[in-house]
Amino acid sequence: MRKPDLREVLASGMLVGDGAMGTYLYQLGFPVGISYEELNLTRPEVIADVHRSYYEAGARLIETNTFTATRERLAKFGLEGETEAINRKAVQIARGAVGADAYVAGTVGSIRAGKRKNVSQQTIKQDFEQQIGVLLNEGVDALILETFFDLEEILIALRIARSKSDLPIICQLAAEDVGRTTDGYTLAHSFSRLAAEGADVIGFNCRSGPNGMLRNLERFRAEVEAQSAVDEVGEVGLSEASSLPVSVFPNAGIPDYVDGKYTYVSTPDYFAECARQFADLGARIIGGCCGTTPEHVKAMALALQNYIPQKKELALGSAAVPVQTEEPNDSKEAVASAAMPWSIQPDEAPSIVDTVMERHTVIVELDPPRDLSIDKFMEGAEALKEAGVDAVTMADNSLAVTRMSNLALGYLLRDKLGIRPLVHIACRDRNLIGTQSHMMGLDALGINHVLAVTGDPAKFGDLPGSSSVYDLTSFEIIRMIKQLNEGVAFSGKPLKQKAQFVVGAAFNPNVKHLDKAVQRLERKIEAGADYIMTQPVYDAALIHDIHDATKHLRIPIFLGIAPLASGGNAEYLHNEVPGIRLPDHVRSRMAGLRGEEGRAMGVQIAKELLDEALPYFNGIYLMTPFMSYHMTAELTRYVWEKTNRSNFHLSPLSK
Repeated sequence: MRKPDLREVLASGMLVGDGAMGTYLYQLGFPVGISYEELNLTRPEVIADVHRSYYEAGARLIETNTFTATRERLAKFGLEGETEAINRKAVQIARGAVGADAYVAGTVGSIRAGKRKNVSQQTIKQDFEQQIGVLLNEGVDALILETFFDLEEILIALRIARSKSDLPIICQLAAEDVGRTTDGYTLAHSFSRLAAEGADVIGFNCRSGPNGMLRNLERFRAEVEAQSAVDEVGEVGLSEASSLPVSVFPNAGIPDYVDGKYTYVSTPDYFAECARQFADLGARIIGGCCGTTPEHVKAMALALQNYIPQKKELALGSAAVPVQTEEPNDSKEAVASAAMPWSIQPDEAPSIVDTVMERHTVIVELDPPRDLSIDKFMEGAEALKEAGVDAVTMADNSLAVTRMSNLALGYLLRDKLGIRPLVHIACRDRNLIGTQSHMMGLDALGINHVLAVTGDPAKFGDLPGSSSVYDLTSFEIIRMIKQLNEGVAFSGKPLKQKAQFVVGAAFNPNVKHLDKAVQRLERKIEAGADYIMTQPVYDAALIHDIHDATKHLRIPIFLGIAPLASGGNAEYLHNEVPGIRLPDHVRSRMAGLRGEEGRAMGVQIAKELLDEALPYFNGIYLMTPFMSYHMTAELTRYVWEKTNRSNFHLSPLSK
């Protein structure tokens, strides 16, 4: 008996999709840098086992192992001549590994893959023609066009697919949480175009975890309500798009990269909870992308087992659980710039290491802007100065999201406001040449406090086509920076003068085995770290454990505390961000809170944590959520009140 058409199933029901292929093979021991699609020919039993595992977990939409199986992408491995064989075998493996009730979808991935390299439209058309033709000839039940970063390319693939077949076509964008494709189109515009060109299902995969996809669904909902696409597209197509079934395949949170290995933090239980939220928002195919496993799929399948969709179109009511979004960056008059002096004296105020040995010392992190306006950033920095912070620290494109240079902002903080800047230096973005050049520039600007970090992998940020360099580990970059203090370049050649860098190292205490994390920390101290800054801590008991586990160390520790902004913010941090864990009682107190109510509770919880931390740690590291600097300014003042410090103002920096 023939299965009903996928479109008929989605008209009144829903399907659980499968999970990751590439990252799951990586977890099984297959290394990065090989063609996972070649395994269709060389290790077909392995690919069959993966498909079978997802099917047994409850998936009924199974994707073929053909995500990068086009000539252009296989050519990297010298496999372009095997393109048709790889695609043909992939369908056969998937069909043979699962039951007759499963829908086998031929997977077609982006050729450009977010890169700005010169791949002509003619090449793209030829490659999609070949791959899609083979997948259709082998008898797939549907096609899934997934992980497309720009509208132009997915439209090319969709037109080719629709010209060849009337089979169901699922179109999934890899949209970052700004709600636009990389070629600048809104979600409403993009989905309207896809609907007009014959897409049967629209949705998202990869690029973000469940929180980001919930935000994009909410954003699309808002665009539907505003009918914004009518003017942009030039024709009424939005209602057609909003009536199509929606598919979502999120990543298992943000990947962590430690000691050369990728890991993901989102648990199966979290995916089960989010699956219901996606369904309430109108999603009709729910699966997983990078980092997900059969355990994640099983949890979602169980959560959706008795779920009955109310209607097939995208739900236009409120989300089941609020999701946290950044507040708008209000524009004010630009800060006037001054001419660069020919020489700048180094920072001669006592270092934070000296300060923290004598009294409580507060460092506050303020995110560099993602656009060209620095108004709100400078406004926030000035408010923090007035609150009496000892330094303002700025990340180096954290989470691999492009932000303004912290070197430039560090100079402005020092020059315009007299604030000590503490800049993060990530191993991800610069090779040895660029790293030394960057450090020399910091020295020339008189910025001598830095935090050395590994950096989140570039492929999971807002420019996934960019490369992660990682010429240095976090241990090596500490050692090399301290080498500059000896007047020796990275190459070993002598320099005419010595740098004066005070180098910090990052420490994540939110781990199962704290003793092993401390051993790793000791290696950073051996490499030359002068002080430590921790990931945010939300558990009072853990604060005591950190003190007991690190009190033998000879350098100061700045304990990280990040006030929560809302219930959605708390769930995102707990479930999707590596290195952060929230106790159940904290999540319970934040649950459902938004806006001012959420921020007030977040500050109250942070104050309670400060009460626990201040007797044990002189160093406090506060992290500002979503540029809400009023929260960290209030917490800074709270530290001074609790420690009876009357002089809230920074020591003046030498100009």
